[in-house]
Amino acid sequence: MGKSILMIVGDFGEDYEIMVPFQALQMVGHDVHAVCPEREAGETVKTAIHDFRGDQTYLEERGHDFELNATMADVDPADYDALVVPGGRAPEYLRTHEPVLDAVRHFFEEDKPVAAVCHGPQILAAAGVLDGYDITAYPAVRAEVEAAGCSWVDGVTTDRNLVTGQAWPDHPEWLAQFMDLLGDEVSHGEPVAAADD
Repeated sequence: MGKSILMIVGDFGEDYEIMVPFQALQMVGHDVHAVCPEREAGETVKTAIHDFRGDQTYLEERGHDFELNATMADVDPADYDALVVPGGRAPEYLRTHEPVLDAVRHFFEEDKPVAAVCHGPQILAAAGVLDGYDITAYPAVRAEVEAAGCSWVDGVTTDRNLVTGQAWPDHPEWLAQFMDLLGDEVSHGEPVAAADD
């Protein structure tokens, strides 16, 4: 049975970290509402594509216009079963919006599944919910999330209700672990080829 999932996004969030989970979770039957503070359903946020080419940090290029399908001001977190927090540059300003932090706190207070990737844990740190967790994030924000009270793990990890990944290359395992928390049946082995007809 599909779950109701809230996804908090903003301008210059990472394109793959918004689009891929938004579509993949819908594909398996979940109802995903993407919201942004001070924007309404039908409006868009601009995404960015972050690529890793061997430089000291990532390269950022313009992504897509991603259409919101719900209005944050109308959202009651109690109506949702789970939360997704993508990364990119959006978390650095999304964490300054009290309604965003209040929504995040609800999911932790109620022990609901949360998936955060890349810079998304910056929002969790600002909400004060990371104390005692084992998590990962984009390595450049390690000091920030550790200062919020968590322990650092290299690689995708699940600790209680929270699944974290370092960046979009982690999608297969990050989404699989999140879907496990949602109660979806997920194969973690080698892909199974279709039988010849």
